Formats: sequence, structure tokens, C-alpha cells
Amino acid sequence: MSIQVTNLTKLYGTQKAVNNITFTAQPGKVLGFLGPNGAGKSTTMKMLTCFIPQTSGSASVCGFDVSTQALQVRQNIGYLPETNPQYLDMYVKESLAFIADIHKIHNPAKRIAEVIELTGLSPEQHKKIGQLSKGYRQRVGLAQAIIHDPQVLILDEPTSGLDPNQLVGIRQLIKDLGKTKTIILSTHIMQEVEAVCDQVIIINKGQIVADDTLTGLRQKHQNKTLEQIFIELTNAVSAPLA
Repeated sequence: MSIQVTNLTKLYGTQKAVNNITFTAQPGKVLGFLGPNGAGKSTTMKMLTCFIPQTSGSASVCGFDVSTQALQVRQNIGYLPETNPQYLDMYVKESLAFIADIHKIHNPAKRIAEVIELTGLSPEQHKKIGQLSKGYRQRVGLAQAIIHDPQVLILDEPTSGLDPNQLVGIRQLIKDLGKTKTIILSTHIMQEVEAVCDQVIIINKGQIVADDTLTGLRQKHQNKTLEQIFIELTNAVSAPLA
């Protein structure tokens, strides 16, 4: 398993942002990580990427413990956070060179050219990030996340700000990367999950209320749409594990 999460909990004071969740994510699959705002999705991702510590429970990425082996976790993971912080005064290629240097990538110029092509940044590669549209800034964030060719990708709202034409290309890229890597994809767009994900986890109020394949989830819910299933599980007062 590329990602193994066991009884993971995060408390903020008395509030349980994440409440005793357990799941696995495997290579060669894209896992859709769904939930309403405030459900605990981003908090879980921040724990998996070693940005914040868990209160209890455990998690490992590529066999490395997030609590005791944070450096090795970060070497094996690519992370696109929801906020996508960037140096706006840097040029696109300059920014990618900066990230490549951090990861000590062999032949960085070749790799930068590859990720620019992969993420469709070629028309904008000579501009400053601050001059880019939101959609292209998202592409820069994705390029930064994949530049060191990590085994695991954690993507929080990766298609935010993309127009319909851009969506098609980035979804296909995520699907292609998911053939060999482990990907956790958080999104509010149900069509996106149906287009690229193999497995679906729905989290609500810090607890997992569904963990299944897309087909399995539909079969358990009388072939309802994913949107209908999502609403049903996240509106329930006490939703059972599906």
C-alpha cells in the first residue's frame, strides 16, 4: 500500500476535525476523497503530507511514517494544496527550476521541459506567475507537484479555476499519472470523480461514511448518481459506512 491510514484523529481543542479514520490507497489507482466543506478532507491531506501532526493514530506513505520519517515522506510525495501558494514575481520556468533544485533533480532543464509540456504550460512559460490566470497558476502548482516524479500525489481541488477545455487536459493527465502512481484527489465536482477515479471515500464531520469503488458504491445505493449518494450520506444525521 502506498498510503496506509489507521485510526487517524486530529483535535483542535475539543473539536474533532478528523475522527478515527482508517483507509488505504494503492498504486495504479486514483482515489476520490470527497466531503462537504469542513468535513476534514484538507486536514487529512495536511497530516499525510507532514504539514500538521496528528493527535492520535498513524499514517504511512510508501512505508515511511508521517510522524518519524517526514523527510522521506516528502521525498516520495507531490502535494498541490487548495491555496496553491506561489512566488508571484518568479517566472514560470524560474519557479520550476527552484523546485527542481530543492529536489536535487538530475538534468533539471530536461525535466522542466517535460512537465511544462505535460501540464500545458508552453504558451505561458516565459511569463511571471503573477501575470497568469488562475487556471494557469493551477497548472504551475501541478507542475511543481510532479516535477520530482513522486510515487504519491495528493491533489486538493486541482482543477479549480480551469475552463472546460483546460479541464479535459488536466483530467486526462491525472488519469494517466494514476496508472503508475497513487493519487488522492479532493474535489467538489462529481463529474470529475466519475471521469478519473477508481475508488471513492466520502468523509462527513470527520468520519468516513463511504469507502468503495465507484461501481460498488452505486450498487449499494440502488444505482443512484454519485451526487445523489453524496447528498444522502452527508445530509444524514448518523450516516452508516457504505
